[in-house]
Amino acid sequence: MDLEDYDVLNTVLSEDVASFVRAMAPALDDVGEALADHNVEVGFPVVGPEVGGTLRLLARLAGTERAFEFGSGMGYSAYWIAPVVPEDGELVLTDFEESNLEVAREFFERGGYVDRARFEVGDALDTYRAYEGPFEFVLIDNLENEYLETFELVREDVPPGGVICADNVMAGPAVQEDLALAALSGEPDWAAMDEYTTGVVEYLLHVREDDAFETALLPIGEGLAVSVKR
Repeated sequence: MDLEDYDVLNTVLSEDVASFVRAMAPALDDVGEALADHNVEVGFPVVGPEVGGTLRLLARLAGTERAFEFGSGMGYSAYWIAPVVPEDGELVLTDFEESNLEVAREFFERGGYVDRARFEVGDALDTYRAYEGPFEFVLIDNLENEYLETFELVREDVPPGGVICADNVMAGPAVQEDLALAALSGEPDWAAMDEYTTGVVEYLLHVREDDAFETALLPIGEGLAVSVKR
């Protein structure tokens, strides 16, 4: 299936620019492509190669041996990260829907990554509390009104050089873009924001001022905030 057929979560870049970025993204193997096709067939959106390839690069730069993903869906973004995690490492996928993780497990088995993966059904924050750090790479992609709580939960378990990414922070159905930008520019209208935009804004304001992390916002997908532990 061509990339043009994907239901890609991309509302930040123009289609021309997104196509340029995708053309430079690393390739997925045949199993990963089949997982993307499955998502398309059932109407489940994917982050696309521009975000997936970036996540893989960041995980590699962080020297990831253990990774935790808050909100995995059917495992598409996790599949991008899996080749970076060593065979004796650990990649934790979480989702409320057991059926989603069953799909993820099937494709991880086909791709040869199932031994390093953990598939956890239920609330991702509760799941995380049952694990012990460190995690060199964390992807926050659960409910936006939980982003800040999630960051505070994991921050001490991320070693220096480790990475925390938060997806969907610039655009998409969970972000009132004009209100979010105004808030980041110093003119917040908290009363006008819904709980999800409020969650995103609170998160971005917090990580921007957190001296323990260096944060940049990458305009890909629906916006990816990348925080590196100093």
